[in-house]
Amino acid sequence: MDTEAIVIRIKTPSGDMDSSVDCPSLLNFNDLLVAIRDVMPEATVTAFEYEDEVGDRITVRSDEELKAMLSYYCNTMNEQRMNGLLPDPLQIFPRAGKTPGIRNIHGLKVNTRPNPANDCTHAVPDSMANNSLKKSSAELKRILTNGQINAQDIHYQEQLGHGNGGTVYKAYHIHGKRVLAVKVIPLDITVELQKQIMSELEILYKCDSPYIITFFSAFFVENRISICTEFMDGGSLDVYKRIPEHVLGRIAVAVVKGLTYLWSPKILHRDVKPSNMLVNTRGQV
Repeated sequence: MDTEAIVIRIKTPSGDMDSSVDCPSLLNFNDLLVAIRDVMPEATVTAFEYEDEVGDRITVRSDEELKAMLSYYCNTMNEQRMNGLLPDPLQIFPRAGKTPGIRNIHGLKVNTRPNPANDCTHAVPDSMANNSLKKSSAELKRILTNGQINAQDIHYQEQLGHGNGGTVYKAYHIHGKRVLAVKVIPLDITVELQKQIMSELEILYKCDSPYIITFFSAFFVENRISICTEFMDGGSLDVYKRIPEHVLGRIAVAVVKGLTYLWSPKILHRDVKPSNMLVNTRGQV
C-alpha cells in the first residue's frame, strides 16, 4: 500500500469534512470510526461506505475491509497521477444505524462446538424454523467445526470483487503458506440471501473436482462468515476481451465437465456466465 499522505473526505448531511492522513498503512477501522463520530456526534455510526469504479457502494466494517478500501484508492490515485490528474480525495459515506451487537437482524446463531448434545445452531426466529433451514444450520455447524483455518491466520491483501451479499478478498494463509480467495459475508442480509449462502457453502464443502473451485475452510467471526477457497490468479473470464478459438474450446470442455460433475449429486448451476468462470496461469478453468 502507498505510504504517502492521502485526503479522506467524510460526506455528512451537514456538509463535507476533509482530513489528511499522513500514513494510511497505520490507519485502522476504529480510528476512522472515531473521527466520523466526532463529525456526527448525534448519530450512531457503526460502518461507512465508499464507491468503487462503477459507482457501487462498498461497506466497510472491519480492519481488513478498510485495508481493501485503501488499496483500491491508492491504485486509483496512482492511475490518476499517471494520467496527469490531481488525485481526488477518498470519499467515505458514514452509515448510521444499529450497534454492532444487533447487526444480525435475523437472529441467526451458530454453535461451533463439536458436541451434538449442545447443538443450538437452529436457534433462529420461528418464521425460519423449518426443516430446510434446520438442516442448513446443522450442515453449517459441521463445516465450521471441520475448518482448518482461523481468522487470526489470515492476512488480507486486496479486494477482488463484491456481490451476492459479500466481498471477496485476496489473502495469505500464514500457516498454510498459500494464497487464498476469502469471501466475507455479513449476516445482516435477507433471509433468502442467508439460505443462498448456506447452500453455496454446503455445495463447496461437498465438491471434489478439478473443475470446481477448491474449498479450504470457513469461519464465523463478529456476525460475518468467511469462506476460504482456492485463489485463481487469472481472474474471471469477464475481464478478457477477444479469446482465441482454441482457448475457448478448452474453456468449454472444462465448463461442461464442471456442470456434469455438479449434476451427479443433482446440483443445477443456474448462473453460468463469464464472471463465474475462473482461470489461473496454469491453464486451469
